[in-house]
Amino acid sequence: MQDIKTEPVTAAQIDEMKHMAGSYEALFSRVALKYRGWGLNEMKLGEKDYRNYILQEYTFLKRPVIIVNDKIFIGNSKKNVEAAKEALG
Repeated sequence: MQDIKTEPVTAAQIDEMKHMAGSYEALFSRVALKYRGWGLNEMKLGEKDYRNYILQEYTFLKRPVIIVNDKIFIGNSKKNVEAAKEALG
């Protein structure tokens, strides 16, 4: 358990999550208020951009991120939450 507001996500953590998820884009939240506020919705973002924005501002990390052994669950969709609960046993 990590409160990313008080204990920011490190570059190593983001890189490991990317390895598990397949891309930085999968970790990036487009519903964060700053996504539109910063005009990112009008830009063409690449993997490097997603990584940098997540590291710069915690609100860009799609939450929750749950890691169980070698599996990662990102976001709060019903299907994803159920899969994470099942993995947690």
